Amino acid sequence: MKKKMFPVLWSFRRCPFAMRARLAIQKSGQRVEIREVFLREKPESFLSLSSDGTVPILELTCGRVINESLDIMFWALRKRDPSGWLNIFHKKPDFVGNFFNELDRSFKDNLDRYKYSSRFNEGTKLHHRANGALFLFQLEKTLKKNGSLSGSKIGILDIASFPFIRQFRIADPIWFDNQPWPHLHMWLSSFQNSQEFNAIMDKYPQWKDGNTPLFFP
Repeated sequence: MKKKMFPVLWSFRRCPFAMRARLAIQKSGQRVEIREVFLREKPESFLSLSSDGTVPILELTCGRVINESLDIMFWALRKRDPSGWLNIFHKKPDFVGNFFNELDRSFKDNLDRYKYSSRFNEGTKLHHRANGALFLFQLEKTLKKNGSLSGSKIGILDIASFPFIRQFRIADPIWFDNQPWPHLHMWLSSFQNSQEFNAIMDKYPQWKDGNTPLFFP
């Protein structure tokens, strides 16, 4: 098998896990071949790498496969971290681990059951919104105190959280915007209007085996 010249990132434009992986790769400047997966029409070459059929997946040139978005972020930022996004991890690794445990598990669980309630139980939609709001209230307090979730400067906690907070707002923008979270609203708006975010949201055609490679960033 011919060795790949660049790592291959299997992605899906609107997936929050893929968004945060692309944000870290873009910041680090690591060049990858990007393959856009349409989740209802997944190519066999992708499914052979992903046991659960989810993105993102990063296939390194050595053949190693990284199948967790946080691990992809750390892979990229450990190679180059020009803005010090990993500073909070170097200082407080246990704190960062606990934060991600809550974000990626309990908050994401509530987000899914709120935003996609018709797939679960429509009657518990507001219950899961309330549970998610408790987490967001804690973020509001942190932002008021520190200016960012990672301390005095934007870091990996902010970058990894943003796509999921964005989804929570999309579920009901009017309700979200009326909540007493001024610092969180400003933080989210800043990200949504940033050059970094707009740059990772370029549209790519659906990847099919045999396509001409496309690269990111």
